[in-house]
Amino acid sequence: MNNTAISVNKISKRYRIGLQKQRYRTLRESLANSPGASARNIRTKLTGTRSARSKPIIWALKDISFEVGHGEVLGIIGPNGSGKSTLLKILSRITEPTSGWAEIRGRVGSLLEVGTGFHPELTGRENIYLNGAILGMRRLQIERRFDEIVSFAEVERFVDTPVKRFSSGMQMRLAFSVAAHLEPEILLVDEVLAVGDLSFQRKCMGKMTEVAGEGRTVLFVSHAMPAVSQLCDRVLVLLSGRLTYDGDTNAAINLYTRSIDDGQDVIDTSASSQRSGTGEGKIVQVRLRGADGGTVSFGIGEPFKVQMMIELRDRISQLVAGFELTSLDGNRILNVRSDSQGLSFGPYLNNQVVTLTISVPGLPLYPGTYLIYPWFASRGGKRVDNLEEGIKINLVSQGLLESEALIQARRGVILIDCSWEAHESTKRSDDHPTLSPSRATSE
Repeated sequence: MNNTAISVNKISKRYRIGLQKQRYRTLRESLANSPGASARNIRTKLTGTRSARSKPIIWALKDISFEVGHGEVLGIIGPNGSGKSTLLKILSRITEPTSGWAEIRGRVGSLLEVGTGFHPELTGRENIYLNGAILGMRRLQIERRFDEIVSFAEVERFVDTPVKRFSSGMQMRLAFSVAAHLEPEILLVDEVLAVGDLSFQRKCMGKMTEVAGEGRTVLFVSHAMPAVSQLCDRVLVLLSGRLTYDGDTNAAINLYTRSIDDGQDVIDTSASSQRSGTGEGKIVQVRLRGADGGTVSFGIGEPFKVQMMIELRDRISQLVAGFELTSLDGNRILNVRSDSQGLSFGPYLNNQVVTLTISVPGLPLYPGTYLIYPWFASRGGKRVDNLEEGIKINLVSQGLLESEALIQARRGVILIDCSWEAHESTKRSDDHPTLSPSRATSE
């Protein structure tokens, strides 16, 4: 039995920039554009000013090849415009490749864009049955899952309303619920976590984990690296339409985060509106620095510095500061603050500029992208300025810790090197063991 669910062989997709498909025309338009209709149309046909040949081309995908086994959960990551969504549309048979081919073995359920696969004039109920029929399911099979689909999507009150009247969030919830519950053998999901509130995002992750545990094949496209790390054991990295990596999840995330490292080690925050606080001063610049200068990418456990330039409007006698570190999906991981170490700075007069440097001995966290939220306050008082737009920091595996040799996805957040020893025991007549040390060996 062939264990391959999806085979992709040298798929390429080319688009002509600015070229639009010709829509269906009325009889009047056809007559107006007939060869003898006007001298202008004749001139256009002769000169070719509207020819597609004059349009520049772009390769959304170029020579993509890979295979996915039955029951495998494959992540696909890459920056915007790298071809991820185009690839899923080809696999869903929404668009055709320019060259190459793909073979899919099994029923496919897909969630690509809000409203994809729904007929806007039909009700939610009718669209559920329509999607089930397209998947080859019998009406009785759909009825068994109907209540579960509607409940998961949280659209019980609106299930008999035409889908065109649904909000984008309602359409997305129903589309995901239909795709996940109608038992497709292969599930294609594109950025399901980009729409919807946090509660529903967690439901989606839980459902996809359940689907993967049932042995179904999942292709998951996302910019949320924690979700990719949690769900996928293998990841493809697409850059500029080409497959640049196919393999281990953590290595793929490292490659991706390096590719989007835009070098913004100095961030001007003076004009940012995403901040809170009493307003007697503000953080106007944040700088990230490593041993070799400015960067936003550091090795796991590598020391670095966070520098804040603070402009004070009013006098402050004791200044305290710090930053919070979170994952991309908002989970708080670390809270660094000077007053927790009994430190404050000042006094400072109004209109003074203060540069505060925090030396971090290293972050022993799993590789990936994290966010830093700097702040400062008057000791014992409310925060004067609190940046609510996170500063990106990338952690990559560079082998600084021995425990980086085996990083298991979804098995934790923190990496530490421990000291290990084992003792052999032999029983004596009084049943008290005698311990003798054993030596650990390295592979």
